[in-house]
Amino acid sequence: MAKLTEKQKRFIDYYIETGNAAEAARRAGYKGKNLDVIGSQNLVKLRIYIEEKMKQKDNERIASQDEVLEFLTRVMRGLETEEVVVTENKGDYISEAKIIKKQVSAKDRVKAAELLGKRYALFTEKVNVSGNMGVVIVDDIEDDNNDGEN
Repeated sequence: MAKLTEKQKRFIDYYIETGNAAEAARRAGYKGKNLDVIGSQNLVKLRIYIEEKMKQKDNERIASQDEVLEFLTRVMRGLETEEVVVTENKGDYISEAKIIKKQVSAKDRVKAAELLGKRYALFTEKVNVSGNMGVVIVDDIEDDNNDGEN
């Protein structure tokens, strides 16, 4: 793949931000009256780079399956902490709020274990049914062509 110019890199960033090729071309520093044409041409030329950049941004924003499973496992094992606000009595009707880190609650740990169990189908009832069943077909539909005659 060819090396991108700074203007092309800016175009890609602005296009992802705005979704408008003409606006991205203007912000990137392209000049002229036909910014819509320049933007359209850049979309065609830079399509692969735009798709790669969008995929990269999605990977940064959206947790993967592995990340979710690792987080749930850390919670279940009590390795995650959370910040909570506690008030401390200082006397004479004065209290002070403090933020402390504490281990996640047993309820949250059980919920994480439950979610992991669902993921790995640990809680499904497995019933194996096997056997030979004969099939009987009953023809109880009257034939309209006979008009009730046999």
